[in-house]
Formats: sequence, structure tokens, C-alpha cells
Amino acid sequence: MKTLALTSLVAIAAAFASAPASAQWAPTKPIEFVAAGGAGGGTDQFARQLQAAIAKNDLAPENVVVANKGGGSGAEAFIYGTGSAGDAHKLIFGTSNEWQLPLVTKIGYKPDSLTPVATLAVDEFIVWVQADSPYNTIMDLVNAGKEKPGAIKFGGSQSKDVDQTLLRQIEAATGAKFLYIPFKSGSEAAVQLAGNHIDANTNNPAENVGQWRAGQAKALCVVAPQRMAYKDKVTETQSWNDIPTCKEQGLPIESYQMPRTVFAPADVPAEAVAYYTDMLRKASETPEFQAYLKTTSQTPRFLAGEEFKSYIADNAETSRKQFEADGWLVK
Repeated sequence: MKTLALTSLVAIAAAFASAPASAQWAPTKPIEFVAAGGAGGGTDQFARQLQAAIAKNDLAPENVVVANKGGGSGAEAFIYGTGSAGDAHKLIFGTSNEWQLPLVTKIGYKPDSLTPVATLAVDEFIVWVQADSPYNTIMDLVNAGKEKPGAIKFGGSQSKDVDQTLLRQIEAATGAKFLYIPFKSGSEAAVQLAGNHIDANTNNPAENVGQWRAGQAKALCVVAPQRMAYKDKVTETQSWNDIPTCKEQGLPIESYQMPRTVFAPADVPAEAVAYYTDMLRKASETPEFQAYLKTTSQTPRFLAGEEFKSYIADNAETSRKQFEADGWLVK
């Protein structure tokens, strides 16, 4: 009997030892999704869509709440995450700004202050103009930026962030000069464009789709190697696939994308990171979230673990070189 009991204990211990790490940890209180952007912006929308998918499909034992901390081009959220070291009930939603911001400004956190969890999708970028704009192609806009340097007002989300970085690439590739006006979020830039307060912006699809659908903005081109895949009509006459690429129109820039990223604070258990990676992967595969990606024409791309860390390292080095060339690199 003792031998049988001992054998049973050994079997039970072995079963626990071989169980997946993620099964050993689960949230015990509400999970806070901290969006590094203003309400209504792309990061906020992304976090809330995941929140809804998780709730509808019962993918977490606790509620998920979303908080916006978009100050300082999103630095507020990353500083908040840095100050929450060890708290496994917070996830920080951002973009490549997590590792790019410390390159261009002295700030209260370092990129490695947070724990990479996953990238779930990448945003394409579209050059938008006013609905009644005289510019019908990106090269129309470029030529105007050459004829009257600094006269055309381009809006975007934040300073020295992805929108302004793309505009600098367009200027460097063409010799045109534009006036960049930063707003708190891409959604605010979209509103300013619809109100004819700026001439153009470099928003992603999600942040300008409402104005496009309402006939308050016109899409010139997408900065991508091929047209976007989605062919369902978004406006009465156009789908995302109807928007030409900027390269088709003569702009010598083939691609520009922004990842949608998720980080945890430092010093959270590896089991918690594994749990959230699995939860986010499942949420990203739900019909509701896939429909959101289609509506906003985002490209699904799930990266986690070493693959995500390698992506960060490569992108950070590319960004560092561009920021140095632009004179933005912080000393």
C-alpha cells in the first residue's frame, strides 16, 4: 500500500511539473489595459476592441478595463507601466513609440523597462486630404510642397512620432517641404482635416475611416507595396482596395507600417506573460476582432517571444538611423 501511495504521489507531482506554465497563473482582479493614446485614437480603439472580444468569448476570468494615458506622445502610459513593476494585472498598449520615444526625447523610462508581450497587427498608412481638395494624387501634393515650401499643413498624432516620421520620409524622398502640426491623437487630426483646418494628414485607416465614409476626407494613396486586400465597399463608391499605392502614383517609398504592440510591466512572472500571450492570441483570432481588422484595414500579424524581441531590436536600429539623419536623436 505504501508503494502504491508513493507511486501515486510521484505521478501527481510529475503531472504538475509537466503542466503548461500559463496554467499555473491567472488574473485574480480586473485587468487594466492602458492605452498610450487619447480616447478615440487608434491605440484606444485597438485596446477596446480586444476588451470586447475577450469579454464576449469569455477569455479571462476577470473583467478588463481600459484607461487612456496619452500624454507626452504616449510616454505617460509607458512611465505608468514602468512605475508598476511587478504588477501582473496591467498591460500597456502602444505602437513602435514604446522604443522610439526614448530615442528622440529625454523621458522617464527606458524601452527595456517594460516586458514585451505581443504584436497583434500592423497598420498601413494613408495620405488623406480634404474632401474637396484640388490634390488628387500624392505627387500633386508633393509638387505643391515644392512650389510653396511650408505652406501646406499636414496634421498627425504627436511630435517626432510615426506620423511625422513618415512625413519626413516623404520630404526626404521628394524635396518637398510641409508644415507639420501635431495633435493629441490621430482621431483629432482626422477631425481637424474634416473641418478644413489642415490640408492633409498621414493617418492610418482606423483613425480616418469615419470621415472618409461620411465624405469629409479623400484618400490619395496607401504607403504599401500593394493595395490593401479588403474589397467590400466602405464608402458608397470605394473599398480599401480601390485606394492606389503611393508608389503607383510616383512616390519612391514602397512601404511604411506601424505595429500594434502590448507590453507588461517589468518583473511580472513569466507565467503571467505566457497567460496574456495566449489570451491575446485567442482574442486576435475571434470573428469579432477579425471583423474589426477588416473594417479598419489593418494587417493581422502576431509576434511574441523572441520573434517580437528581434522585431523591436531591428526596428529600433532603423529608427535610430533615421532620427539621427533628421537631427532628432536625443543627446
